[in-house]
Amino acid sequence: MTSSDPEHDAKQAAETLGATDGSALQKDPEEWVSGDDPITPAQKSYLDTLARQTGEELPADLTKSQASEHIDRLRSALDQDKDPGR
Repeated sequence: MTSSDPEHDAKQAAETLGATDGSALQKDPEEWVSGDDPITPAQKSYLDTLARQTGEELPADLTKSQASEHIDRLRSALDQDKDPGR
């Protein structure tokens, strides 16, 4: 549906969904609205796997944002172990 305002119509036509670059996808877990919620079952399972692979032990009562930060850290550690030349 078009309006009588061509400028408004052009802006609507130019709107897109999704990010055009990766920077828009990254948000600091500390800024998450639900970051203080308890860790999700999926996060807990994945974090358990990563912790076992890296030989770490973590508390089970993490928040979503804390779990995300640990996941990022442990994934980086595993990636570095796979490619020690980095």
